[in-house]
Amino acid sequence: MVRLAGPEARAIAEPMLRLKHEMEPGRAVFGELVEQCGSDILVGQLPEFQRTAESSTQPDGRGRPSLHSSRIDEVVVTYFAKPHSYTTDDIVEISAHGSPVVLRHIVEIALSAGARLAEPGEFTMRAFLNGRIDLTQAEAVRDLIDSQTLFQAKVAAQQLDGALSRRLQQTKQKLVELIAVLEAGIDFAEDDVSVLPAVQILEHIANVRAPLEELARSFSYGKIVHEGLTLAIVGRPNVGKSSLFNRLVERERAIVTATPGTTRDLVTETVSLGGIPICLVDTAGIRRALDDAESIGIQKSLEALADADLVLVVLDASQPISAEDTTLLDQVEQRAAIVIQNKADLAPASSSPSGNGDTRTIQTSAVTGQGISELRDTILRHITGDAGASGESGFLTNARHQKLVQDSIAALEAASIATNNRIPHEMILLDLYTSLKALDEITGATTTDDILNLIFSRFCIGK
Repeated sequence: MVRLAGPEARAIAEPMLRLKHEMEPGRAVFGELVEQCGSDILVGQLPEFQRTAESSTQPDGRGRPSLHSSRIDEVVVTYFAKPHSYTTDDIVEISAHGSPVVLRHIVEIALSAGARLAEPGEFTMRAFLNGRIDLTQAEAVRDLIDSQTLFQAKVAAQQLDGALSRRLQQTKQKLVELIAVLEAGIDFAEDDVSVLPAVQILEHIANVRAPLEELARSFSYGKIVHEGLTLAIVGRPNVGKSSLFNRLVERERAIVTATPGTTRDLVTETVSLGGIPICLVDTAGIRRALDDAESIGIQKSLEALADADLVLVVLDASQPISAEDTTLLDQVEQRAAIVIQNKADLAPASSSPSGNGDTRTIQTSAVTGQGISELRDTILRHITGDAGASGESGFLTNARHQKLVQDSIAALEAASIATNNRIPHEMILLDLYTSLKALDEITGATTTDDILNLIFSRFCIGK
């Protein structure tokens, strides 16, 4: 599809098209993409029979492709009249069959007629600058394009619909009301406008701060939804790491043999779990290396363990816990980890490891499938935590938004300290305005050109 936007969009598009019906706002029209043979011939210069035939498909008789034009492709053309379009400009969208040659030809014709190529993200930037969407919605467009799972697309669509903006708007309204009351107390003191007591100022600040802190806490979950996470499967050789890996990716991705040390390099695969992309990493068995190749593989395993967001420590449930197992469990004691006692279909282990912190223990069998569903559920609970329930109502998925919310909270904290120290209201207002400015930068109300250029430069052409 080729999109033309601007006051001349329709004038540039019409000469290359032969349509069944006149373009109408909000209506898709079937037609033909044509290359004119003798493009200087206008409808009014044709013989009577050709002019009559032409007018039956082009009612207004303006200069259009003549019957001598050669057809290149069949197209569907949609016209959006301003301001009822994505950018609020006149927009013509020409949908062809997808041949790169044809699409490039449409672009070349448009350029020769006076159009120019759009910059990356220019359509969305124009929509923002023209007030069609705010900055959180503009950033959600990019997130929607980059979505790898249906859940990511759903979250981005909610942000595009203004979920985060609406959540922020309620907080901003409370902050603006507090600022207005303090300003009135300062400006109209001689008119007996009461000055707000310190206790009430602190109460108002707390009412503004509480939803912002809740929003800030949502970033740990939102970041995972947006970026996914890395999950490393580690353990000593021949405990069934690769078999578990294959079970989780639901295909024979890693080689499995009865010989210990089969996996010598990292094997990775991305899967969707609860709509969240998870990069699974199958690692080499961790033990004292028997040769240089295995030594390199073990070193990579330790690096993958260090870099992973979540670690699955796999033990052999049919054997007692070894010294290597104990060493590995000690390494992940302070990490987010899940302990897997695999081969549960065989004789149970004589002892069961007890983890601290976030560590959990699950009995599985990669052969029979026992415990695999429970393992998936445990991984998902670890990812979502308590934030999963709030995932429907707008949350932070963007590091820029997170920093600005933290800046706003910090300014509110400064205002609270100033209030407790009996600082004049004029100085408290400076902190409150700083807090409001940070929230305005999230939606784009006070965003600088440098930030806008950085955001939209990451878009692709035509978005």
